[in-house]
Amino acid sequence: MNNREGYVFWRLAYSFISDHGYRVIQLFENQKELWLERLENKKAPIIRMLLHDLDWSNAMQRDIEFTASNGERVRKQIGKSELNVLNIYVSKFPPVDEYEFRLAKPFVSPHGDKTKVNSILLANDVLDSGLGRISEKLERDIHFTVLDDYTEQEVDELKKSALNLSIKRVKTEQEILFNGKPLFTYVFIAIQLAVFLWLEINGGSTNTSTLIKYGAKVNALIYQGEWWRLITPVFLHIGFLHLATNTLSLYFLGTTVERIFGRLRFPFIYLFAGFTGFIASFLFSTNLSAGASGAIFGCFGALLYFGVMYPKLFFRTMGMNLIVILGINLVFGFSASGIDNAGHLGGLAGGFLAAGITYFPKKKKLIWQMVFLIASIAVIWFSISYGFSSSAQSKDENNNLMIANNYVKQGKYDQAYKLLKDTEKNADNLTERTYFLLSFVEIKKNMLPDAKIHLQKAIQLDPEFDEAYFNLALINMEQNDLKQAKKNAEKAAKLDPQKEQYKDLVKEINQHLQSLGG
Repeated sequence: MNNREGYVFWRLAYSFISDHGYRVIQLFENQKELWLERLENKKAPIIRMLLHDLDWSNAMQRDIEFTASNGERVRKQIGKSELNVLNIYVSKFPPVDEYEFRLAKPFVSPHGDKTKVNSILLANDVLDSGLGRISEKLERDIHFTVLDDYTEQEVDELKKSALNLSIKRVKTEQEILFNGKPLFTYVFIAIQLAVFLWLEINGGSTNTSTLIKYGAKVNALIYQGEWWRLITPVFLHIGFLHLATNTLSLYFLGTTVERIFGRLRFPFIYLFAGFTGFIASFLFSTNLSAGASGAIFGCFGALLYFGVMYPKLFFRTMGMNLIVILGINLVFGFSASGIDNAGHLGGLAGGFLAAGITYFPKKKKLIWQMVFLIASIAVIWFSISYGFSSSAQSKDENNNLMIANNYVKQGKYDQAYKLLKDTEKNADNLTERTYFLLSFVEIKKNMLPDAKIHLQKAIQLDPEFDEAYFNLALINMEQNDLKQAKKNAEKAAKLDPQKEQYKDLVKEINQHLQSLGG
């Protein structure tokens, strides 16, 4: 073998690396066997090249079988269900015996392996036809002039150029993928673990009152000016399972995002996504909400932005796996009950926008960063403006009742009264429960005429509301209307004969009437 074959080998390798985007995944010590990878090319994701004189076809067959075996290991490492390997031999002469039949069709191991090897020979008499077959496989023309001979220095320079180009690309990719060790991912994990323990000590992480007290997203309270509830819920979790799933997700996704975007950018991406997630939840969900899910979906969004900017690197490293996991999470979210899908989608969008604002370390695209910043400000401004508009005020009666009940338990009757009056003003078709709770608060505030009106409304909506009749009887007694008090108390006792307090009230009223009559 002379330097001509060495030139063909490294000139072809250089073409694969520079023109077709392949990268070196394995170079044997003798530097005469080279493995290249470009998974985006479905027909030839792996190229194996061998610089070797092939004397006999049975030696070629043994090498093809070795290539298939090694290719099967590569297939398992990259997680492919099937793999095509383009196997290229560079030799001075073809084997002296019959060999064409060994190249006529792809080789598949009889052991059930899922790697297919397509072999092509580049030798003196078949060089042009071999390059033509390679062009067909890659669906791009590969052609270069080959002289009769080359010096060893020329071959070495070409080899260095090919390998240096490959090394440079690897370094460039490493610079994109690794911008320091994660730090804030672990800080956020530690914070949410500490907050969870605090919740458990102070009432329980599944206790509604405790969650409200420490900052869960509650629309009614946000309307009252507690704007911090759009960010504090990121650190709260409802139950151990909720905490465990979000902590694991943050560990795997957060570390990846922090490595790519760097320590300084990651906290902004994470918190901004959490913020936009709870803005979306505020707009589209009236339920109490807490958890880092929106911020974690923001990590998905940031990685999707990375995929938009570096699609080849994205799909080679994490692309399809990430998209599949994201799809599974979205499908599960929409198929299961009790999941804040609005928060998830808002966080996903927020992570994408935040990544566009910060861009990547040591790189700048100021115009596009400004576009993302302006777009983000506009989206947040219009979202919050709409959320606080009178037409978008929460009409979820159950949610407001839950908050009002929590106020009542804490003796905060003024806050409960304001919330229930706002609900009465903004909501349509209130149920008897709101009127009854409002009357209870008004009784506590000594607003008996108003309480009487609201109890009468509750009874109109539910004529069998025994507690409403009972409370109305108490108000009648306070207003010295004993006859009406007796009617209402007797109605309550008739509706629920098991409650002794109803019977006791009837007796008390009768005693008053008798004493007055006497």
